[in-house]
This record gives sequence, C-alpha cells and structure tokens, in this order.
Amino acid sequence: MTDIESLYRETFTDRQVTPDESSSLVEYFSNLQSIADGSTVPPMTPDQMVWLRASAFKIAYEFIDEDKEENVKLFKAVNAVVQALETTCLLPGLGEGGEDFSKEAAEELLCSLYSGDGGEGGDDEEAPGISCAEADALQEFLTSDATRPPLDCLMWLRSSAFRIGSQYLDEDGDKDKNVALFRSVNVVVHIIEKCCMKIKPLSLDLPPSHIPDADTDFQTAVQTLWSLDSNRLKPHSDYVMDVQNSKHPCNKEDAADEPLFTYVNPQVFSTRPTYKAFRALLDNYSAYTGDEEEVSDKELRENGDFLNAVMQTAVMKYCHQYCLAKEVSYNGDAVPESQEGFKDVLNSIWFELYSRSGGGRRRNMDSSGFEHVFVGEVKNGQISGFHNWIQFYLEEKAGNVDYRGYIKPRSRDSSAETNEDDPVLTLQFSWNGVEKFVGTSFIGVSPEFELALYTMAFLTGESDNEVTIDTGGESFDLNIKCHKYDGDTKVGSCYPEALAHYE
Repeated sequence: MTDIESLYRETFTDRQVTPDESSSLVEYFSNLQSIADGSTVPPMTPDQMVWLRASAFKIAYEFIDEDKEENVKLFKAVNAVVQALETTCLLPGLGEGGEDFSKEAAEELLCSLYSGDGGEGGDDEEAPGISCAEADALQEFLTSDATRPPLDCLMWLRSSAFRIGSQYLDEDGDKDKNVALFRSVNVVVHIIEKCCMKIKPLSLDLPPSHIPDADTDFQTAVQTLWSLDSNRLKPHSDYVMDVQNSKHPCNKEDAADEPLFTYVNPQVFSTRPTYKAFRALLDNYSAYTGDEEEVSDKELRENGDFLNAVMQTAVMKYCHQYCLAKEVSYNGDAVPESQEGFKDVLNSIWFELYSRSGGGRRRNMDSSGFEHVFVGEVKNGQISGFHNWIQFYLEEKAGNVDYRGYIKPRSRDSSAETNEDDPVLTLQFSWNGVEKFVGTSFIGVSPEFELALYTMAFLTGESDNEVTIDTGGESFDLNIKCHKYDGDTKVGSCYPEALAHYE
C-alpha cells in the first residue's frame, strides 16, 4: 500500500506522465498480477482495482493547486494512471454499441453531471457532487441496448470524463470544490468501468518452482496451496472477527454473547469472481437429509459458473497439476489432463447427488459433497458438515446461526492463544436451533483454496492427512480429514481437525 502511494506521489509531482513513465506504470501493475522469481504476488481482483484507482485520485488531492492550468495538468496525469490501470487489468465488457449512441449525447450527459444540472443534489455550491439519480442516469445510458458505447469508444469515453471534468475546475482555486470535482470524476470513471469493462481473468501459469512432481508430498503441496491463495481475505481489513471466550465441547452454555463476525467487506461477494459464484450456490439445497434435492437448470449453470471461476485461479491449477503428477485415477480412469476434463471430475466428486439418509428400497438423492462440506445438513437432529466460514458468516448475519464460543486444540499442547487473526478455528454453534458441539473451519480463505485442498485429499490422500501450515509467524498442525462416499466416487466429508497452534 505504501509503495503504491509513493509511486503515485512521485508520478504526480511534476503533473505529467511521460511515455516512459506510462510504460513503467503498466509494468508495475502487471507485476501485481503475476508470479515472479518463484514467489507469489497477489493477482488483481476487482475490489483491488477499484482501490488502486481511488488511491490515485486520493493522492492527487495533495497536489491540487490554486492555478487552474496546473490542475488541468494534474487531471491529465491522473487520466494517464487510470489508462495504465485499465490497460493492465481490464477488458472490454460490452458487445456492439447501441444504434443511438453518439459522442455528442455522451458529452452532454457528462456536462450535466459535473454542472449539477442532471439531477437532485448536484448543484450544491458548497459540496458539488454526483447524486444517486445522476449516477443511475449514467449507468442507464451506458448499459441500454440503444445507447451503450461501442468498444472503440471506451478509451475516448473515459478520457472525456477527465477532459470535460477539467472544464469545471474552480476559477478561484477553491480546493474544497476542486477536490469534490475530482471525486465526481472518480465516480464517473468507476461507473464507466463497472458498466463497460470487466476484470481480466485471474489466470496464472505456474513457474517451474511451483509445478509439482511425483515426489512432491502432501505436506509440501498443502503449504504451496497456502502460499498461492492470493484471494484469501485479510483479517482486520477484509473481515473482523471476535472470538470471545473458549469452552469445553461438552459445555452447552453459551460462551459468546456477540456474533463471531463483526464485519466482512461486502464488495468481496460482488467483485471477486470465485466468491460471487460460490455465494450463488449456497441457497440451492435443502438442509434436511431425506429431503430429495431437485436441481434446476439455473442451479446446474451456477455449478458450472463456479467451476469455471475457480479453475482460473492458481490454487486450482496447482491442484490439477498435483493430481496429474501423482498419476491418480478417478472411477477407474486417469485424471484428465485438460481443464475441461478435470472440471467434469470436480463436478462428479462435489455436485452429483447421492443418498445420505438411506431410505430403504427408495433411496432419496438428498445430498452431495458440496452441500455437506460447504453448506451443511441436518441429520438425526444434529448439524452434519457445515465447515465453511462464508456460509457461517452469511447465516450468522441472517440470524440463523448462534456462535457459542471457540474450542482450543485438544490433541497436543498449543503455545499460541486463539485470536482474531487465526485462519483456523474450532467452534461450537447452533443453526436454526440445531446444535453442532464441535466443528472446525478455515477462516478467511478463498473458496478455491478449500476446494483444491479437499480435492487433493480425496484424490491423492488418505482418511487422515496430517500437515502443518506455516502462515508466516504462526504454525497450525492440522489433520485434513477426508471421508469418501457412494463407492468412493463422491466426497462424503472433508474438513480440518485442529491439532496444535504455536508461534
């Protein structure tokens, strides 16, 4: 964060971006989306893209001058930074332009936004800005079949947002008004990017140092997955957790008066592809075993969308390569080398239905590996499965989950205290009035990390797979439990069992 802000300050000092500086910016942003020298660098995600652009504007505020011409130069410099960001991180997201699109109409709309003539709330001289109605009008213009811009006009449109915005700089050099204008331009550019562009896929070619071979053991593979999970959320910024008090598993009293999660960044579920696709799956199931699951065409598409999203990530690519290196088979056939073939295996392992409740001669197809592990089920009056932190957070937020406190690892001595930074937590909770006395979940990890880890355990591991994850300051001894079902062709259950936690 500090490095990026320093880069922006250096760029804006002379209020110009030379071609060489522009190339350096593209290279810098490209390095944020790659893996170099055998070490992971977080790939760009949509919310990070938004933050990078907004930060450019924020730093630019420091360089606003009383001289209008200097501020026009600053507008041009910020535009150059945004262009480098878009070139590196975004792709066009629309089809052909609408028949009624015209540059004149677009310019007229932009003028109305900056002048305050386009809707309520934009004409306050003390606090100029873009109202919700004006933002909606711009979004409607950009997405309407009739007026959406053609692909070859997108760069012109974004540059016009700056060019026209600079015309409304305050002649007297009022800094508050000019900062408000810069903010308005940021809003306009954000809407243009959101409506007309899309983030480049989180695609990654693993360097030789990260490609597994036949001698790579499960411990090494799991630690590599951890290092590759750049989509993992950061505690205290992306989410805030309050673990409160510990308890014994047999203690039924509530040891936590407050929810476990006090905050999760809502943008995660709208801007990060794997989180968005994962969330869409969570309402596709009936919690009670014995209730026949009915899978609609829409739900089948959602399953496919999720698998497509996760296969763009480093951790799932590594999972695939690890299974190939181990020459494992599934259902009598070798694991396919193609991504499409591997997605078919994942679909069978995780999403194909089977009967968990029995049911005598008529076996209800009432369960799947994904439902059990990530969503949770109720069987014989108890919670079964439910090992995913995102599902826990969403159900807790909806008022369906009551967090009862955490449970310390019990198999070995632990030297570290349980706290809000821990990526693994054993806890007790109730879900719609049904109890789970002991359950362990990863916290903050991406959906693709858990899917990759459990798939590797299912295809290459045993029922018990003891590993140590070094998080860079603390270590967690875990047993990755894996139970197979339906003739060993489906995931019955997978979850971490906490053994020890030490610094």
